[in-house]
Amino acid sequence: MKISGKLPNMNTYNDIYLETRRRLRTGGISAHDLEARLIIGCATGKSREELVKSKNLFVSDSAILRVLEDMVARRLGGEPVAYIVGEWEFYGLPIIVNKSVLIPRVDTELLADAVIAIAKNKRSRILDLCAGSGCIGLAIAANAPNCRVLLVDNSHEALKLSRANILKNRLTRNVTAIEADALKEPPELLGRFDVIVSNPPYIPTGDIERLDSSVRDYEPAHALDGGIDGLDFYRAIASKWKSRLADGGYLAFECGINQAEFLRGIMEGNGFVDVRTLKDTLDIDRIVVGRLG
Repeated sequence: MKISGKLPNMNTYNDIYLETRRRLRTGGISAHDLEARLIIGCATGKSREELVKSKNLFVSDSAILRVLEDMVARRLGGEPVAYIVGEWEFYGLPIIVNKSVLIPRVDTELLADAVIAIAKNKRSRILDLCAGSGCIGLAIAANAPNCRVLLVDNSHEALKLSRANILKNRLTRNVTAIEADALKEPPELLGRFDVIVSNPPYIPTGDIERLDSSVRDYEPAHALDGGIDGLDFYRAIASKWKSRLADGGYLAFECGINQAEFLRGIMEGNGFVDVRTLKDTLDIDRIVVGRLG
């Protein structure tokens, strides 16, 4: 949606914030307050605290205003704010993101919660499969510091980003990343893990065109498409990657709406017991966890 007007010249940071917020609100952005702060912070290189302190100072740098104008135009064109600012918070951690990975969602924090509860205070090996940005594995490592976490993805671009996130969050001591394909047999050299956690692609192929444009047009299709019924990755991981689990090891998944019971059947059919589901904030069965019997 095109919104008329440009950001003002020679006005204060507060003036620019108010105008940016107005344009986002007029453009139908529900979180206009938060997104205006994020965009201005990114364009100016200032933290939220610095922006508050600087609110009555004038912005005279025309380059900043040009960057800000471009970012606002991108947001009004439908691009997710996370990609525009290049970072998103997950489980209290700053996660670098771009269009090669999915934007971390709040509901996925439930998956990290489930694994942290299993692994905390233990010296566990954790495998984050289809890791993308690495946000799940990094959250686990940050909150279960005795664990060792391996991030695995088959995308070169995603792996570059996950390695950058390992460095950004100072978790190089207990997190590493390698390339492998979740749909294929796992390399023997990986050894065994106490927990395999995965938020794999799970959107049925035919449903992708019906997704919101902010997802369909910007987030990577390879990280969304789970095959005809959305369950391809669950079948492959439960059958092939269970060989990388230690005796009594756990497998934990995020899944889509109405997939939990199908996923339970897949896991039980592959020898997992005590399979349980956890609900998200909308009371949808979102997380499925089981133990290898």
